[in-house]
Amino acid sequence: MNQDELKKRVGHAALTHVPEGEVIGVGTGSTVNHFIEALATMKDRIRGAVSSSQASTARLQALGIPVFDCNDVEELAVYIDGADEIDPHGHMIKGGGAALTREKIVAAQSRRFVCIADESKRVATLGRFPLPVEVIPMASGRLIRQFADLGGVARLRLANGAPLVTDNGQHILDVTGLQIPDPLAFETRINLWPGVVEVGVFAQQRAAVCLLGTAQGVVTLTY
Repeated sequence: MNQDELKKRVGHAALTHVPEGEVIGVGTGSTVNHFIEALATMKDRIRGAVSSSQASTARLQALGIPVFDCNDVEELAVYIDGADEIDPHGHMIKGGGAALTREKIVAAQSRRFVCIADESKRVATLGRFPLPVEVIPMASGRLIRQFADLGGVARLRLANGAPLVTDNGQHILDVTGLQIPDPLAFETRINLWPGVVEVGVFAQQRAAVCLLGTAQGVVTLTY
């Protein structure tokens, strides 16, 4: 099976983690798009969803799934989202789709995080995938220099030749050359830098479960 077929498998497998009668958190990205399509088959058995991006909101609404604002829901039963990397402890790098801040907000509001990913996303140590960091534009130059002090190379993410603007009106730095053996300490450290809106290390909001798409089928990993 190709990568898209693996993503489709885990997207459909995630339905077993959707409790009926609840509002659930829905992430962003190509794997989540398969989950949203699968979720439409049981839309009459859930109250609706809280979405982590404008793109996912549009997709959910187009399929007739009600979308709630975060502030209108006290707690979410589960958050289902993909990852750019996931380590043996359920720590992740996320933000390839530029939605990391909203993803982390929805994850923090959820009782458990179910990660859906294909086997290429599994790593021993975080850092192979360029680390997304959402930043306030006026701080980007200084933050690029601060990442250089850590041995990383930070580049401003572009879209059509101009800085990409997130759903929050901010920019994204993608940082290469890092190894992150202690994700929790790293997440805490970077989030203290002035000008950082959110770093794409999910250690505080790590996965409880990962549904991993492999050539042999969907493997369930628990942390």
